[in-house]
Amino acid sequence: MHQLLTPAFPDYELIDSGDYEKLERFGKFITRRPEPQAIWHKSLSEEEWRAKADASFLRTSQSKSDERGEWHRKPQMPDRWNIEYEYKKMHLKMRLGLTSFKHVGIFPEQAANWNYIYDNIEKLKESGYTPKVLNLFAYTGGATLAARAAGADVTHVDSVKQVVTWSRENMESSHLEGVRWIVEDAMKFVKREVRRGNTYDGIILDPPAYGRGANGEKWVLEENISEMLECCAELLDKKHGFLVLNLYSMGLSATLARTALRQTFDNTGSEEAGELYFSDRAGKELPLGTFCRFNRGK
Repeated sequence: MHQLLTPAFPDYELIDSGDYEKLERFGKFITRRPEPQAIWHKSLSEEEWRAKADASFLRTSQSKSDERGEWHRKPQMPDRWNIEYEYKKMHLKMRLGLTSFKHVGIFPEQAANWNYIYDNIEKLKESGYTPKVLNLFAYTGGATLAARAAGADVTHVDSVKQVVTWSRENMESSHLEGVRWIVEDAMKFVKREVRRGNTYDGIILDPPAYGRGANGEKWVLEENISEMLECCAELLDKKHGFLVLNLYSMGLSATLARTALRQTFDNTGSEEAGELYFSDRAGKELPLGTFCRFNRGK
């Protein structure tokens, strides 16, 4: 069944969206960023957007596919600030910052998956052992922290050293420790893990549409995702493993993700697929990615 999921996240709010932009509150500060899926018109006026935004991202190119640009900040807007997220006994504190690719260090819609990861690890721990979780294309580590907060042994893989350092800062701010950090191309890492015969109780996949590995390796989602899923099928525990797949590339549906997983994985447990979204104050629902996830233990 196709689901629409939106997490409860007090430190985040989608204020308005439209005309290929979004106005968002992260903690105390409001940002204005490009958003290619906001194809409708804004509900607030241009004057209101300008008045509310503490920082606005302007592309250096007119191309909607080019995300490079620069931030224009008001005097009160810092380079870095923190937000928090809580779920059950999980209390995460994450550092945000203004990057040259419009990102701020968090995808808040992913909190819906953080809850799922936390709950599944809690259930696995009831069997009396410590689950092992692999987070690929792990970015600044929200899913890593959720898994670690639930008590899993976590391996965090990302090809960008600065991003892994950012993730480590988030771990320390959240009063956690013990994550295994790997700065490497994700495909190279999973192939080596398959050769070693290693397995994991949970795998989190959050691949970009395009990317470069630590040594210049090229990643193209449509070309490489099948091989990646085949490797993950070898690595995931056959009896009670869970998997979370996120897709951000426009045009790739939840049905596509579910079909790819069904072909690759022998899954006899529960399965969910759909879209992650937030509603703005006017009630406009902005899709922010598709997901497919399953648990063999249910």
